Amino acid sequence: MVQTDNRSPAFDNLKLPEDGEIIRQEGGTLRVPANPVIPFIRGDGVGPDIWNAAVHVFEAAVQKAYSGKRDCVWFELYAGERAQKLYGELLPRDTVEAIRYCRVAIKGPLTTPVSGGYRSLNVALRQQLDLYACVRPVRHIPGVPSPVLHPERLNVVVFRENTEDVYAGLEWESGSQEARELVSFLSAKLGAKVREGSAVGLKPVSENASKRLVRKAIQYAIDHRRKSVTLIHKGNIMKFTEGAFRDWGYEVAADEFSDSTVAERELSSAQGSGAAAGKIVIKDRIADSMFQQVLLRPEEYDVLATTNLNGDYISDACAAQVGGLGLAPGANIGDGMAVFEATHGTAPKYAGQDKVNPSSLILSGALMFDYMGWKEVARVIEDALSETIADKTVTYDLHRQMSGATLLKCSEFGLAVVDNMA
Repeated sequence: MVQTDNRSPAFDNLKLPEDGEIIRQEGGTLRVPANPVIPFIRGDGVGPDIWNAAVHVFEAAVQKAYSGKRDCVWFELYAGERAQKLYGELLPRDTVEAIRYCRVAIKGPLTTPVSGGYRSLNVALRQQLDLYACVRPVRHIPGVPSPVLHPERLNVVVFRENTEDVYAGLEWESGSQEARELVSFLSAKLGAKVREGSAVGLKPVSENASKRLVRKAIQYAIDHRRKSVTLIHKGNIMKFTEGAFRDWGYEVAADEFSDSTVAERELSSAQGSGAAAGKIVIKDRIADSMFQQVLLRPEEYDVLATTNLNGDYISDACAAQVGGLGLAPGANIGDGMAVFEATHGTAPKYAGQDKVNPSSLILSGALMFDYMGWKEVARVIEDALSETIADKTVTYDLHRQMSGATLLKCSEFGLAVVDNMA
């Protein structure tokens, strides 16, 4: 369970910074001091490069917004390859407990192998800290090259369930005893035919996890004055998992938000989905159809709520329309706790070259400050980054697509963003 009190943790190898205060949780509300301790993980591959660029942006934005009256006290934690070298393990207990205690953290990308080896450290963090909502805002920054004609029409926030579905890690290798026994059980007890020698995985989707994800998505829509929440699912085929997710989503809306929401199916054809008397419209769409919708009719969608695998696909597909994952921020949010992260991979071939675009991590920092209630900092970061791109002073990924642009290193881009805060 997530720790909800304010007791100091017993670390094995870490020591809290002495010049900062801890963010507290009181009555369901975060209490953020003027000098909060914020854990960070540099990450693997290009992680150190983008962190070094981003942290200068964060510090300058806080100074710009509050003129020295507030400041962040950074607390370095370790995970991934660096943790393996320092501590002999990829995800030390200290790292998890420090995030649990400090409540808000930010991280770079961590290495995850495709087949054998350890499972995703990102998934492990989400599950151990019960960060059940992966939140990814996707909108176009003017001047960013795009493969679509009108990227400005897409402005969505994806809420992806983070703890269940096929990402739960319930799978067994082909030929293993566990797989053979499960196949035998399915055949003998449930009459299900599974080919001998199959690898087997399970897809758990629970009412509790589904409802709390949709609840957070609807509350976000209310707080940010969004127009609709769309439940994305594959319930036409997976009726008792994906279909149930859709049904539980509608139940949450009807039972807990009836004053603020209306189901799309309840609107008359004369009204259309754009006239709901000021209420948030709750829609649902089949997952494969939704991939067409965000390309052909993106302006009709606002907040998207979905299961884990669908959310992984749709958030990346949306990001591709507005410049790719290099400009896509991300957050993993639970109840009173959140970890913000760059959404792209580690790109090891570029590690240490001071080359890659740090915008994903920079914008994730803006999300973090917004979550903390430091909205002025978030706006400073977003405005300065947008101005930097509008000036055509960009890193290689955008430079090669823009005529007349100036090529900057990763660190130089961060400094350019700071300069544009003046």
